[in-house]
Amino acid sequence: MRSRKTVVIIDFGIICIAIFINLLKKDLWDVNEELLKEEVLSIGHSVETINLLDVTPFDWDIVYSFGPYTPKDDIYETVGYKWDTISETVNEGMNQIVFLKDGKVVCYLYGYPENNGYGISFESENYKDAGNMLNIKDALNFQVERSDNVVHLKN
Repeated sequence: MRSRKTVVIIDFGIICIAIFINLLKKDLWDVNEELLKEEVLSIGHSVETINLLDVTPFDWDIVYSFGPYTPKDDIYETVGYKWDTISETVNEGMNQIVFLKDGKVVCYLYGYPENNGYGISFESENYKDAGNMLNIKDALNFQVERSDNVVHLKN
């Protein structure tokens, strides 16, 4: 009887640990955004232009930039599917950047560059539905601008 109770307690403990670990696990797009941030913030002060591929430490084939106030549904439609952590930009100057690889989100940058420490902005001839789009085969050279300890990549 005592050993059966011990087994139940151990099983319950293992289940609780598994649930806790799963809650702490970050999504791929969050992990890649942290890596992107590290790369952008490590750009040397003498660097004036950089290729976006040189600061994206993950594979991607399309990147979208959505303007302020773009509704979630428009972003979902443009990107091709819904994911749970998306937010709508609520003001001018906020970033809403989505990197895709084979149709799946691999990096998501959201918020004010001043809060994130960096920002990416671009316009392109490839405007699809609700956002500007760059393909990995496009010209990906960005100007590196710094102001108030914030690194901005602009094309």
